[in-house]
Amino acid sequence: MNERLAAADAALKAGQGADAIEHLVAAVSAEPVQPLQVYRTLLTQFYLAGRRIEGLEWADKAIERHPKDFQLWNLRGVMLRQLKRHPEALASLETAFKLAPNDISVQVNRGNVLMDTGDYVRAEAAFSKLARVEPRNAEHHRMLGRALIRQGKRDAAMVRFRQAVGVNKQHIDAWLDIMSHQLEQHKVAAAEATADKALEANPDHERLLETKAIILRRSSQLRRAEAYMLDLLPRFPKAAWLHYQLGGTISEWNRERANGHLRLAMSMAPDKLDYRMALIESLERTRTGDEGANIQEAYELAEAALDLVPENPNPAHMKILYEVFVRVSGFDELDRLGDPNWLGRMWAESGKHTALLKLLAQVKTLEDRYELLESHRVWGRAAEKQAAEHPIRRPPPRPAGGKIRLGLLSSDLRRHPVGYFALPLFEHVDTERFEVYCYSFYQGDKVDNVQEFITSKSAAYRWQPDISSRDAAQMIAEDQIDMLIELGGTTHMNKLDVMSYRPAKLQASWLGYPHSAGLETIDYLVCDPYTAPPRLDLLVEKPLLMPRSWIALGRMVFSEDHVIEPGLPQDKTGRITFGTANNPHKYNRGMFQLWSKVLLATPGSEFLFIRPEGGTAAFRKNIHAQFEMNGVDPARIKFNAVRGRHMPVYNQVDITLDTVPLTGGTTTTEALWMGVPVISLIGEAFFERLSASIMANSNVGDLATTDPDEFVRIAAALAGDRARRLEMRQNLREWMKAGPLGQTEQFAADFYDMIARTVRGPA
Repeated sequence: MNERLAAADAALKAGQGADAIEHLVAAVSAEPVQPLQVYRTLLTQFYLAGRRIEGLEWADKAIERHPKDFQLWNLRGVMLRQLKRHPEALASLETAFKLAPNDISVQVNRGNVLMDTGDYVRAEAAFSKLARVEPRNAEHHRMLGRALIRQGKRDAAMVRFRQAVGVNKQHIDAWLDIMSHQLEQHKVAAAEATADKALEANPDHERLLETKAIILRRSSQLRRAEAYMLDLLPRFPKAAWLHYQLGGTISEWNRERANGHLRLAMSMAPDKLDYRMALIESLERTRTGDEGANIQEAYELAEAALDLVPENPNPAHMKILYEVFVRVSGFDELDRLGDPNWLGRMWAESGKHTALLKLLAQVKTLEDRYELLESHRVWGRAAEKQAAEHPIRRPPPRPAGGKIRLGLLSSDLRRHPVGYFALPLFEHVDTERFEVYCYSFYQGDKVDNVQEFITSKSAAYRWQPDISSRDAAQMIAEDQIDMLIELGGTTHMNKLDVMSYRPAKLQASWLGYPHSAGLETIDYLVCDPYTAPPRLDLLVEKPLLMPRSWIALGRMVFSEDHVIEPGLPQDKTGRITFGTANNPHKYNRGMFQLWSKVLLATPGSEFLFIRPEGGTAAFRKNIHAQFEMNGVDPARIKFNAVRGRHMPVYNQVDITLDTVPLTGGTTTTEALWMGVPVISLIGEAFFERLSASIMANSNVGDLATTDPDEFVRIAAALAGDRARRLEMRQNLREWMKAGPLGQTEQFAADFYDMIARTVRGPA
């Protein structure tokens, strides 16, 4: 056996840990009665090799031979911690602590596990002792600071973090802790100053350089962040983190260049899942070039990434994957990601409100609807707590009797569906009673004609792309707005969390997000008699009821320039063509079953998807598969891969079938404007009733039903009723113009009256 031990010793000296383990295991297996040092060496080598399961087996055998050795218990505890078996790890380290209460390594390891288990009070005591014993050890001060900050003792924690960098200016983690705390306190300037100070002591340290970029990005100073990183690029051309951060920073205004940087980041660090996910997300959002090819590449990267997702996934990664698979109707891949209700809670708890929109189409039961509502509330409570901890300043109230200041909060008051539907309020501004203030965080660099018009009609149009949510709330509060209405939820480039600070006395939601936002600080949701849900407990807000319609048609968009070709599409093709232009995030298996029944009830008919995803192989394959499994020949399914210029394509469609349960809004209006009837299914929640309102206000309310079987019967009957379809083709636009949707002056009057009553009470 001495030969085995000698061989192990030689292997250790040669740096051959695996060979040393083999010799030591052979020696101890043959003769368990070995000196303590042999067991210590064996466990240490298992630990260094990352072979924790085997190490634990031998730790138990070693402790059986030497139960009073603190180092064996210590090593065992460390390996258990690495396996995330924290209660067992703590028990093992407590034993080591009792055996050697003054051993520094035991105290450090025990303190670390106390932090892991959330026992911050005992962790504070442990690291306080260590800081007294070794006051020149910066890490002891840092860990004490972390234990303090977890208890809300922020000032005391900052003292310890500063002590850590005072003792050792090269202690990068301590510098990062200071900056993290400052960002949490919304002290952006202080965090940036700390980054500069840390970089003075540690020039060109890449973690610090990256953190400064992150500070600028998180504070919405995107142009400054870009300039800062472009300045670094010549010095660090092969720094993957730099390309990753730069790509993420500029993606809102230059997708092509962003994708180039993200590709470089992934190629330089292929094991970094964050980099891969960032490229996937950016490709899916790229609208320039060959959009279908971009989506296909994103899908293929996402499909490969499924096998890389850990057991406890990053919510942001799951959101990216979900959005890609939704985009191509990859329902099998969506199933692999998890139950929608579970995903909703995960995203809400991690602040990913934007992901919740993609779950609206997946509800099946009333319980699902309430669960989705609760996920929104979970996000809302966290946002309100954050705002309460960092309140804005309240200016003194304005003198009574002045004009009502109405604020509209949206980054989409431009050529965007939200802008289109908001236009009537600007076309017919009630200047006698109101001053309209607009707030936008749009990241683009061009002003379109819709934005120009809205700006010209506003008392103020505050376009602030580089502003934080808290600073935006402060800006709005200083404008002394009487009622603030947000129009975007957490859709792209909007800042819903501004509402959590309650910068205005009264607040509401309208237009951009078809569900309750989840904030108790939003008092109202603008509805009409059709969209208001029968179950009011499916809303967080109170319904603020418009008398006829909650939307109207902006003349700059819904114009006569969109020509309706004479006759019917059926006359040109010899068959009925059903279709949709609705976004795939509204699709689900049940909807395809319903649509398939319509096609089967209408022999010879076809279905046309008017979507840019039609240029994506994965989308076409999945759509074909959904119809085929429901008995419809895939040859009957057609695609027109168009973006932005889709209105003329409605001339190829006889009847549009609405999505279920999340109905169309803009698409329903567009179809009817082009003389194409819509068949819709009415549900219980607000987002299931949008089309019904539009159709009722367009003189075709009978095409909406609450019964799925009736949905099929209505569609099939209309397909056989050429005379009625021709009547609608010729008259639908005029019906819309004559009804509440087209009477924009009356709509604006109703809207301003509603706001005035809400702000000042009944006249």
